[in-house]
Amino acid sequence: MQAIDLISDNIPPIRPEDTGVKALKWMDEFKVSHLPVVRDRQFLGLLSDADVLDMNAPDEAIENYVDELDKIWIDGSKHYYDVLKAIGDEHLSVLPVLDADGNYAGSISVSNLMEKMANVAAVSDPGSVLILEVKAQDYSLAHIAQIVEANDGKILSMYIARTNEGNLDVTLKINRPEINGIIQTFQRYNYIIKSSYHINNYYNDDLKNRYEGLMNFLDL
Repeated sequence: MQAIDLISDNIPPIRPEDTGVKALKWMDEFKVSHLPVVRDRQFLGLLSDADVLDMNAPDEAIENYVDELDKIWIDGSKHYYDVLKAIGDEHLSVLPVLDADGNYAGSISVSNLMEKMANVAAVSDPGSVLILEVKAQDYSLAHIAQIVEANDGKILSMYIARTNEGNLDVTLKINRPEINGIIQTFQRYNYIIKSSYHINNYYNDDLKNRYEGLMNFLDL
């Protein structure tokens, strides 16, 4: 999935002739702390609420401060991992996207990104979650997948996090509701089972309701 596929239609850019006061109003309305400043598809910079508060007169036009704005953006062809890194590194609520010609194509909001990530991570699919702890030098995706598939399971999604000890926490979303056989096989190969969760219908509905509640809150 590329950055261009993550563009959200509900975050409009602000024009340089608009005022800081208007920008703050829009930020409050759309529940973000950043807005792209755009003139005729030309990206001029990313305006933050802190930038507005630093203005000598917030009722002045934003164009008077354009040179001071951060020129943070991402190419539309970049992978969504790059989007996650940019948003995390810069602590953004909105990330502008430029097309191959350098024109403003739209922006990615954190709320829309979370919704897309939930689909990628198969959050709403039934099954089980299994968390393994693996030494970095022993990690093999092929071996992990082989164990799951040998027990008639499929890995729907996975992610890896490094522990404080330098090991890897490998989180697997597996399509089977019952994974005792998979767990026993991992144990036979000396994998450390940190935890496992069965996602039944009640849990799945509750997770979906919590996620939809969060999305509704972000859209207030």
